[in-house]
Amino acid sequence: MDEATLREKQDQELIELLNEARVALSGASVLFGFLLVVPFSARWERTTQVQRDSYVIAFLATVLAVLMLMMPTAYHRLRWRERSKERMLRFSHLGAIGGVFCLAVAMTATVYLVIDTVVSTPWAIAATVLAAAAFGLLWFALPLSTPYDRWDSDVKT
Repeated sequence: MDEATLREKQDQELIELLNEARVALSGASVLFGFLLVVPFSARWERTTQVQRDSYVIAFLATVLAVLMLMMPTAYHRLRWRERSKERMLRFSHLGAIGGVFCLAVAMTATVYLVIDTVVSTPWAIAATVLAAAAFGLLWFALPLSTPYDRWDSDVKT
């Protein structure tokens, strides 16, 4: 593959990665905003230790998700116009996967917190297991279970 085609492919990958990060970051930002107000609500004093632990897990996982999902933007801005796009794509790819994983953890912990507070612990456990299974299946197992034909298999890195 010639260098012009490679650059074009890398540019396209970067655009796709940044668009994906924008979508995931919106969800993480909304969740973060929700989690910021929870401890200041009137019912917070009545939460159990397990609910507080679930909150801390959700809060920290959301912070990590935002951090990792913002990584491509920060990296791009700090290394702008340098000819290290392949390296940036590799780091950003790992950040996006880590961010999506942390977002799944945060949302699963939030499911437990909300359902346990509003309904009951048994329902919270059931909903949490279902949420974790759905995230694992739809966000990870399904995409990784199908063969992938790489366009860059002949590119030397």
